[in-house]
Amino acid sequence: MSSHRAPGRARRLAASVAQEEAAHPTTTSAQQAETQARLQVLVESRAIWSALGGGLLGLVFGLVVFFDQRPSLAGDDSIQFFGSIIGGVAAGVAFLLGYSLNARMANIWIGQRPKLRQLIDTVALLVVHSSIAVMGTLGIFRVFQEAFIGLTVDHIAGSVLVSIVGGVAAYFSFNSGARITAFSLSTLLAVFMASGVLVSMIFAENPFWWHVMFSELGTGQAGLTSFWTFNTTLVVSGVIITTLTAFIARDLEIWADHERKKVARRLVERAQSNKTKSGRVPLGTKIINAFSGHFRTPRVMAIRILMIVMGLSLAGVGLIPINLHHDGHVLVTAAFGASFLFILFSVPYLLPGFPRSFYVLSILAAGGLVFAFLLWMPVGYYNLTSLELIGVAILFAWLIVFIRNIAALVERVRRIESAAAYRAGGPPPAEY
Repeated sequence: MSSHRAPGRARRLAASVAQEEAAHPTTTSAQQAETQARLQVLVESRAIWSALGGGLLGLVFGLVVFFDQRPSLAGDDSIQFFGSIIGGVAAGVAFLLGYSLNARMANIWIGQRPKLRQLIDTVALLVVHSSIAVMGTLGIFRVFQEAFIGLTVDHIAGSVLVSIVGGVAAYFSFNSGARITAFSLSTLLAVFMASGVLVSMIFAENPFWWHVMFSELGTGQAGLTSFWTFNTTLVVSGVIITTLTAFIARDLEIWADHERKKVARRLVERAQSNKTKSGRVPLGTKIINAFSGHFRTPRVMAIRILMIVMGLSLAGVGLIPINLHHDGHVLVTAAFGASFLFILFSVPYLLPGFPRSFYVLSILAAGGLVFAFLLWMPVGYYNLTSLELIGVAILFAWLIVFIRNIAALVERVRRIESAAAYRAGGPPPAEY
């Protein structure tokens, strides 16, 4: 009820959080924590209202389309069919509402990017949320229909089931849009890619497509549904990777700025301690400092560029089907693989200061990719489809660990700088 008495309260709180975070990006005062907590409560309230709206839409729609009928769980004119429509619409609308609150108020940096980029990102994320709702509904009701063969329900029960689909889709999509982070975005990307490719495989007219490679699903020979689903999934996933890159780069910059200051302090201390009696810094110390400063400075821009190349290359794989232009398709596929491999091998150089265990993981992942490639060619142990499956598995496993390490490092920086600010006479950290 409070949301009706105070219209715009969530937006005011979101704006307050954004201003406080912009003023103190690496510290969290008790006041900031309280404001953020109040915002999260109001976001949850909006998510519930979205769920009620999606549920009402599904109920009314179901009562109309199922009037005087006994729909089945799956099949033509079924709960599955109409539920997927309502789920997709409810998820899309709810996501836009939640993302608008997030992008325009809570994360101002998202709204400060070029308008065209904002539009592309929003459309891609909209497609992801709606598609997940549609494909999830199709899959769930298909499973239940197989479990309860021949089951039909009356129009009221059918309408209630469609209502549940609309409510659940709207609730989770609003929350996803309002609380989107690098980790949640990577999870959405994995679910979306897996769902899209799975649907493409199911609807492929050639049951032996896997004898060749996954790109076979994106050719006209695989059927119209498989063609559009597979290529659209790759294009949208490529755009999402570039969007994910913006989140990752922003968090990395918070950590990198702290690392640069720490390295600079160490270099100054070394120079001061090695000064001669005349006050000059020895040439050897200058050389050591130069090398140390170079190899201990994070290179966030390089990571950003390489990940953007990955995203654009993946989108290019979908935009250039192998039957349309073989060489072009192979080129963008190779660019995707090469940029990912380069990141894995160069992480110790690009991101000094990360845990050593992450460096070991990255080198092992790179070695695994190279070994998997050698098993395909020249050994011929399996076909290209198997190599692609292994590559995708390694990509998402590494990406999730990468994002979790970034989150841990940023949290560490915030705690360190909050404690330092408190000792200097500033406001107490949130945990105090």
